[in-house]
Amino acid sequence: MSSSGKPSVVILDYGSGNLRSAQRALQRVGAEVEVTADPEVAANADGLLVPGVGAYEACMRGLREVNGDKIIAQRVEAGRPVLGVCVGMQIMFAHGVEFGVDTVGCGQWPGAVTRLEAPVIPHMGWNVVAAAPGSTLFSGLDADTRFYFVHSYAAQRWEGRPEALVTWATHQVPFVAAVEDGPLAATQFHPEKSGDAGATLLSNWVEAL
Repeated sequence: MSSSGKPSVVILDYGSGNLRSAQRALQRVGAEVEVTADPEVAANADGLLVPGVGAYEACMRGLREVNGDKIIAQRVEAGRPVLGVCVGMQIMFAHGVEFGVDTVGCGQWPGAVTRLEAPVIPHMGWNVVAAAPGSTLFSGLDADTRFYFVHSYAAQRWEGRPEALVTWATHQVPFVAAVEDGPLAATQFHPEKSGDAGATLLSNWVEAL
């Protein structure tokens, strides 16, 4: 908890992601937010948000340059909340395959992130999700709630812990839209671009810190 009494959230700054819109979205739902790559600050915050846009390989390279993969691993091992968004979700998996390049990810979850087999790529726009029963992130949201997606790649199988709460969406093929797995949660969509629905999801995450 910050000196203001609000939950403290660090947005990990590793050269990828729409940091300011995520910062504003989290501040609106009551968090004290700092954008930094400082490992000590990131390790000690109540919550850590890992953004990500662009190519998987570029994100992993930037993440490793600030030891972000180690920060994530240490927080998860200590039971401290982490939220990955978009490519920040994808890099939690063991590896990502883009343009024939297989890049090793953070390895928090087994499995691969691969290209969606759909006639229209990227998957861009608003889509519904099938929220996992008992979800904290989607608490209070209706089944027809839509979230904003922009991606061409996704995890299309779940090979992690069976007790994890896995939310799915479909763009020609089913893919993992969100995961809640102990302290580690992630969304393939952008909550900071998803209007009231995204604000509710972020508020649910902040309140649980």
